[in-house]
Amino acid sequence: MKPSTELHDLIKSLTKSEKRFFKLHSALQSGPKNYLRMFEAIDKQKAYDEEEIKRMFAKETFIKHLPSEKNHLYKLIMKALRAYHAEATVSGLLKIEIKNIEILYDKALYEEANKTLHRAKRIARENERFYYWFELLNWEKQLLEEAYESGEFTKDLDALIEEERDVVEKLRNLTAYHILYSKINYVFRSGGYVRTEEEHAMVEEISEHPLIKGKNTALSKRAATICYYTQGFCQWAKRDWRLSLEKFARVRQILDEHKQLKADLPKRYVRALQYIVQCQIELGEFKEARENIRLMRQLPVQDGFRGIDIAVQVFHASYLSELRLLDRMAEHEKAVGLVDDILHGLDEYGARLHKEHQLEFYFNLACAHFGAGQVNKALFWLNKVLNDPEPTLRQDLFIYARLFNLVIHYELGNFDLLEYIVRSTHRFLNKRHRAHEVETLLIESIKKMARAQQPAVKRELTLGLKNGLVALMKDPNASTVLKYFDFVSWAESQVDGVPFADVVRGKLAKAAK
Repeated sequence: MKPSTELHDLIKSLTKSEKRFFKLHSALQSGPKNYLRMFEAIDKQKAYDEEEIKRMFAKETFIKHLPSEKNHLYKLIMKALRAYHAEATVSGLLKIEIKNIEILYDKALYEEANKTLHRAKRIARENERFYYWFELLNWEKQLLEEAYESGEFTKDLDALIEEERDVVEKLRNLTAYHILYSKINYVFRSGGYVRTEEEHAMVEEISEHPLIKGKNTALSKRAATICYYTQGFCQWAKRDWRLSLEKFARVRQILDEHKQLKADLPKRYVRALQYIVQCQIELGEFKEARENIRLMRQLPVQDGFRGIDIAVQVFHASYLSELRLLDRMAEHEKAVGLVDDILHGLDEYGARLHKEHQLEFYFNLACAHFGAGQVNKALFWLNKVLNDPEPTLRQDLFIYARLFNLVIHYELGNFDLLEYIVRSTHRFLNKRHRAHEVETLLIESIKKMARAQQPAVKRELTLGLKNGLVALMKDPNASTVLKYFDFVSWAESQVDGVPFADVVRGKLAKAAK
């Protein structure tokens, strides 16, 4: 059985400050500290090697109980981290305050408990932490009973009951918005873009929900951010980039206006900024998109944005956005210039990156190299997507990667291999019921183009592919393919005998007039 890497992963995730705190925290403990020696040994390993640990401490008694020693060390690290981060977040601070209230109450120090409670309620109210606020109200009712026992009747019970009712209603409202957000997020995370009638129906059902369609239905700023975020997704599905941009910008505005909420919802802020950039790319507002990417990369130095999870999120959101921006601007050489920075990030964050984001990086790097005329390198990156062992994740990426694979092998002149790849792609799409008109046209056209011997015949087939794609792109569902790779511009490059990037740049210049 393969040894667990959980302890190694935890140790490698620690910052220098956290490691220093753990060692200081350990210094307070008496007796031998074998766990500290093991901590140092594991920390030096780039990849966890349990056999090396056993050899290193072969003469030590504690190594005979390595599983329990590892478990003990894991718990000690987590205990130190809880102490280190106890007051770093609003939720952490409120947990401490509630525990303080409980302790003071048990010691019959009701006046002190009351003071702590009102301080904690102010924090919960200002940060719209309704779960904690509700718990604090329960403690307030218990303290009220003690006040009555002492003959104090200054507190208005009806006001307290009304406050509790208001908090419960806001909590229910927020929960309902979370459910709607989860539903819309599922649609996009499972397939990238909304394309099928079933997916459109799901989005339409959410967009028509009273909490999304109605006005002033969000009972808190926290709920309002989810409301506008969900509205932004719904408009994204309808390809109304302008309205989608307005909705995501509203999320950003609310969080910018409420600094405490922004620090408490850093991931929502980064995601909103990421979708703002995506909308700006679709609208051709490249200068604004570039500026927002720059602002995104500055976030990790701000309060509430200093965690490693935010650093990972900013890395993938900003670099994926920049790759897409440069691809749309036909600045593929600049996109290729990002490779070293991206590889450094992939190496640094490793397993902390979701597989979906790794696949997106590989696909976009393939597009960058293809646009730069480096077709073999494009194939190298695309193969990382095609050879992934988890093909159930992000079906859209795997589908369009296979179509892009046909283009790359055609460019490389691998016509004999294309026969096999075409059959394989057919089987893949048929199993997933995704052989739509665009996919069918691309597969059949490239198959015939590869077989054609006469230049005139090949050009006629290429022209047919171009005209067929142009006609199909009038359907918004079919045009989704262009969000992954511009197959139309590639077909035009084949017809005109010019580089793919030149066609894209020509279209941009024409659109700018």
